[in-house]
Amino acid sequence: MMIALIVLGVILLVVVMFLVGTYNSLVKLKNRVEEAWSDITVQLKRRTDLIPNLVNSVKGYAAHESGVFEKVTEARSAIMNAKGVAETAEAENMLEGALKSLFAVAEAYPDLKANQNFLQLQQELVDTEDKIQASRRFYNGGVRDLNTKIETFPVNLVAGMFNFSKREFFEVEDRASVENPVEVQF
Repeated sequence: MMIALIVLGVILLVVVMFLVGTYNSLVKLKNRVEEAWSDITVQLKRRTDLIPNLVNSVKGYAAHESGVFEKVTEARSAIMNAKGVAETAEAENMLEGALKSLFAVAEAYPDLKANQNFLQLQQELVDTEDKIQASRRFYNGGVRDLNTKIETFPVNLVAGMFNFSKREFFEVEDRASVENPVEVQF
């Protein structure tokens, strides 16, 4: 009888340790994904703060290009008001197209391309874009790890008990622009 109680106690202890370890690993992965998403939003905010200055620099040279400026402003607003991964990705695609148009306008003005303020803003934008790409990769890596763990047996049982759910990847819809990124060299 005593041996049966010891065996039952050991089995119960192993089950509890498994549950605690699995729960803690899921929490770590969830927090890593949330941290990565926070990093993305910080960089998106930084970029949206740069855009009005960039637009104003171009406006001084190309005031008649109001349609381009409106598209950039709309795209910037969409990014700032986006909720969740899918909506943010859609707004990102919209902003990318608008920035392409803005830089195409800037190409037509040699004085603008030589303007020190414009060049500095351009460099800051390039730097921010690089940080956004790195943040996306970190976020998507965290999402991959979390989703894999949630889908793997027997962790999926624990994940279901504690309401852990899969997360969305931050994917850019326009594959052509990913393969041929925006050229912002002047």
